[in-house]
Amino acid sequence: MSTTVQKNEIPSFNLSEEQNLIEATVKEIAQKEFAPRAAEIDRNHRFPRENWEILVQSGLVGLPFPEEYGGAGLDHVSYAIVVEELASACATTSVMYSAHVSLCATPVFIFGSAQQKERLLKPLCLGEKMGAFALSEPGSGSDSAAATCMAKEQGDNFILNGAKNWITNGKEADYYLVIAQTDRALKHKGLVALIVEKGSAGFSFGKLEDKLGIKGSSTCQIIFENTPVPKENMLGNIGDGFKVAMVTLDGGRIGIAAQAVGIAQGAWNHALAYAKEREAFGQRICDFEAIRLMFAEMQTEIDAARLLTHHASIAQDNGLHFTKEAAIAKLYASEVAMRSTVKCVQIFGGYGYVSDYPAERYMRDAKITEIYEGTSEIQRLVIANQLLKGN
Repeated sequence: MSTTVQKNEIPSFNLSEEQNLIEATVKEIAQKEFAPRAAEIDRNHRFPRENWEILVQSGLVGLPFPEEYGGAGLDHVSYAIVVEELASACATTSVMYSAHVSLCATPVFIFGSAQQKERLLKPLCLGEKMGAFALSEPGSGSDSAAATCMAKEQGDNFILNGAKNWITNGKEADYYLVIAQTDRALKHKGLVALIVEKGSAGFSFGKLEDKLGIKGSSTCQIIFENTPVPKENMLGNIGDGFKVAMVTLDGGRIGIAAQAVGIAQGAWNHALAYAKEREAFGQRICDFEAIRLMFAEMQTEIDAARLLTHHASIAQDNGLHFTKEAAIAKLYASEVAMRSTVKCVQIFGGYGYVSDYPAERYMRDAKITEIYEGTSEIQRLVIANQLLKGN
């Protein structure tokens, strides 16, 4: 991303040529392949495995990782662009993708050893394996340090017992990054980060959740009953689990911010197309001042949310501490998504309230962005803590 200045023009914050190409390419794929299926996926609560295969064939699932591990070696701004374009077409596909990249592959890349990267990251980048993240529990929610899923050392393994809730890519993933507790007395200092493979003994799934939105996303509880996990699948050391979780959530929040921007922009696009066709009182509804002002307000907020998301991505690409930037982007973008999609339903009027049109789906899909990867309330606490740190 660069700042360019031309004669008699206001300086602008522009995407690079490569980022523009990524945006155009993914937009074409998303609108051609994913958008036409989005309503059916939502209606049937169907996990779109075919969309995953298209992402794999397009070389996108390893986008921000080095080529030596099968990635594309691109930046996180490009990654945010991909998530946004996917969400604009199909929110289910965007969260399937972002959970894989941000919440599983990224921590393996950051915290994994060279051997772990070769063994675990490479198949994730190539799309041979799909990733998931398991942090939340039935009784702990946003309190990561209160984890009760236990990992006890036994020879060359950890023996895992407990359950994790709200797992995106739940029944479909192959690798699960699980944050577990080795000693409850140590609280966050006892946490460990383990890659658990599907098919491990004692590893089972709860029911698929019947959700308000992103209905095609496979979301379920995962259960461990004396599940052996090789110590060679531990990221870092015992006690590093909390750090792994927090760093992972920082990157994940950028992904959710990008998803929220995409949902908001997709809703705006549909609302504009409808407003140009729908007539009332002898004119198109887009010609009524009240409607025009709604579009102006929506797009202003969407553009601001996008810039905040790209700002956080740039900080991540430059190796800077970006906890605050990610939380700000996620907080603002998710609330913009809700405001924009509610306005979209309003512009559609009665048609916005029925599933024959996409407006209500976008509104339902938007709500989760205010909840997962930390609720809006948690984001405000994170931002405040970062602002006051050292003061």
